[in-house]
Parts: sequence; structure tokens; C-alpha cells
Amino acid sequence: MIIVDVNPGVCGLRTHIECRVNEDYQAIVTVESECKQVQRFGESLDGITAFGEVGNPICETCVYRAASECRLHAACPVPAATIKGIEAAAGLALPADVTISLRKG
Repeated sequence: MIIVDVNPGVCGLRTHIECRVNEDYQAIVTVESECKQVQRFGESLDGITAFGEVGNPICETCVYRAASECRLHAACPVPAATIKGIEAAAGLALPADVTISLRKG
């Protein structure tokens, strides 16, 4: 299992994601969030294959389609964090932190 905790920035609505991948590379994703839209997103994730998520173009993934249907903000980091968790849980990438830093120049 891979655990991903997301601090999304200014909205402050934290998300906790748990990703498991079985021997058939089917992903089981559990999402807990303070954001109602992200909660709906998590509830809609079903029938995800690890290879489909990491091998398809971003607009063809189940994760990003669900994010769109649940009307997540375009800059919400939760969908990317979800795919990173699935990828690591499947052994298709090492679990490593991802950082986005914003500052005025």
C-alpha cells in the first residue's frame, strides 16, 4: 500500500489517499478529504488498472476523467497525486515525494 497526503495550498482542504494494487494490477484507491468535490472524486474511482493510468495520455485516464466529472479545479493536485500513488503501489515507480513550490518573482 502507498499512502499519499496532499496539502493542496490556499484552499487548505487536505486529502489522504491510500492506493493498493492487486496481482491483476487493478488499483483500489481510498480517498478521504475535507473537500466535498474530492470526496465525490474518490467515491467514483472504480475499475482502474495501473497500466491504463500510467500508460495512457492524461485526458484518457480514469482518474482525470473522474476529476473532470466531479468538477475538480483545474489546478487541483489530487488527481496527479492519485496517479503517482497508483504508479508506486503497482511497482511501476519508486515512492518519492513530489513538490510544487510557488513564489512571486
